[in-house]
Amino acid sequence: METTTTMSNTRKPHAVVVPWPAQGHVNPLMRFAKLLHSTGFHITFIHTEFNYKRLIRSNGPDSVKGLPDFRFETIPDGTPPPSNPDATQNVPLVCDSLRKNCFGPFKTLLERLNNNPHFPPISCVIADGVMNFAIKAAEALSIPGVALFTSSAFSFVGYLHYSQLIRSGIFPFQNNDYLTDGTLDTPVDWVTGMGNNVLLKHLPSFFQTTDPNDIMFHFMKDEVEDCLKARAVIFNNFEEFELEAVQAVRSKFNFPNIYSIGPLSLLEQKHVPKSLSESLNSSLWKQDVKVFEWLDSREPESVLYVNYGCVAVMSSQHFQQLAWGIVDSKQPFLWVVRPDVVKDGPPMLTQEFLEETKDRGLVVNWCAQEKVLGHPAVGAFLTHCGWNSMTETICGGVPVICWPFNADQQTNCYCACSTIWEIGMEINPDVQHDQVLSLVMEMMKGEKGKKMRKKAQEWKRKAEEATDVGGSSYTNFDRLIKEVLLLHGEN
Repeated sequence: METTTTMSNTRKPHAVVVPWPAQGHVNPLMRFAKLLHSTGFHITFIHTEFNYKRLIRSNGPDSVKGLPDFRFETIPDGTPPPSNPDATQNVPLVCDSLRKNCFGPFKTLLERLNNNPHFPPISCVIADGVMNFAIKAAEALSIPGVALFTSSAFSFVGYLHYSQLIRSGIFPFQNNDYLTDGTLDTPVDWVTGMGNNVLLKHLPSFFQTTDPNDIMFHFMKDEVEDCLKARAVIFNNFEEFELEAVQAVRSKFNFPNIYSIGPLSLLEQKHVPKSLSESLNSSLWKQDVKVFEWLDSREPESVLYVNYGCVAVMSSQHFQQLAWGIVDSKQPFLWVVRPDVVKDGPPMLTQEFLEETKDRGLVVNWCAQEKVLGHPAVGAFLTHCGWNSMTETICGGVPVICWPFNADQQTNCYCACSTIWEIGMEINPDVQHDQVLSLVMEMMKGEKGKKMRKKAQEWKRKAEEATDVGGSSYTNFDRLIKEVLLLHGEN
C-alpha cells in the first residue's frame, strides 16, 4: 500500500489498537494494525497482561519485542488468574470486568503515550467493537475512536435488534421450554437486514436465557449500540458478501460511517510486506508446522479440516460422536484438538481411533488456519462458524459443515446454509456420529458438496477482487484513513 507519510517517527500518525483478549479478536486487530503500519502509521498495540504473558510463552520474548514504530503495551483485565494460564479465560467474567474496570487504566495509558516525547501524538484509537470503554476513553481526550467489529455484519444487525426482543417480551424466556417447544423456529419478520426467512434461532444466541440479568445479553446489546456512537465502524468483510446487513445499518439504524475493508487476511497477504507479517506473530498457541508437509502428500480437495475455534467447547459425548463420524467416513482429515476443547474432561481419543486413522488422519493442538484453508488438499471445513473461520474459508474457497456453539455463530451458520451464501450444511446440535458421517460424505463426494464448493470458489474470486488495488475493500481502507483516522492529526 502507498505510504501516507515519510516523516520522522515522532511526526507520524499514531494509532492505538485494542483487541478483546481472545485469539479470534487479536488476529483481525493485528492484521488491521499491520495494514496501518504499512501506510506509515506508528502503532501501539494493547494486550491484556494475561494475554501478553501467553504470547511470550507461545512464541518467546521476541514476539512482543515489536519495532521502533510498532510497540506493545498492556492493561489489566481486572480478573483473577485462571487455573490454566494457557486456556481462554471465562468469557462473561472478562466481558463484565473489562467494561467495569478498564476505562481508567486505559485512559491513563493514552495520557502517558501522548506525553512521551519519543512517540508521536495519538491520532486515533481503533478498538474492538466490544471494547467500547477504549473509545469512550479516547473521546474523553478528544481523540477519534473507531470500532472494528470482529464478527459479521449480519450478526451486528442481529445484536441491534436485541432491544426489540425486550420490547416484544421475548427476552427473557419464562422457562426452558423454548428449547424444545418450537419457539426458536418462530419467524421474525420485523428483523431488517438478515434475509427474508429469519427465524428466532438465527439471531445471535445470547438472548436464549431465562435470566433477565444475563451478562452476555446485556454486554453485547450495549456494546453494539455503543459502536454507533463511534466516529466510524469497520467490518472485516467485503460489502458484496454482506450487502443487505451493511445497508440496514446505514438506513434503518441511520449510521452511514461504515467501512467494509475485508477480508483482512487477504488485504494483509497482498499489501503488507512479508517481513512485517512474519515478525509480528499474534498466535496465543504454539502452531504445529508439520501439517503442511502432511497436506502436501494428499490429493487435491481430499482432506476434511476440523477446527472448533479458540473458545468454543463441546461435551465429551459429542467429542466421541464427532470422532467416530470422522472415522467411519474413511476420509483423510486434519483435526485441531485444543487441550481445552472438551468442557467436562480432557479430549481423549481412543487407541482404536488412532489405529483406524493412522494412515489418513493428523491430530494437532493448533495450526495456521488461514494457510491450511488455502492449501489445495483441503476439500471441506467442519467449523463452529466463528467469523475469522468464515472469512478465511471464503478466502480459501472451501465449503463448510457447520456446528455453531454460541454468539454470532448461529447467524453465520444460517447465512452459510441459506440462499445468502450457499456454502454450508448444518449438523444437528445433538451431534451423532451417523449424521457426521452422512454430512462429511455428502460434502466431500456428493452433488450438493460440489455445488457448495463451486459457490465458495465464486465468493473467493469476489473477495480477491475486493482486496486488489482499486477493489472495494482496498478503496474503503484508503477512504477510512483519509476521512477518519488522519483528521485528528490535521487539526
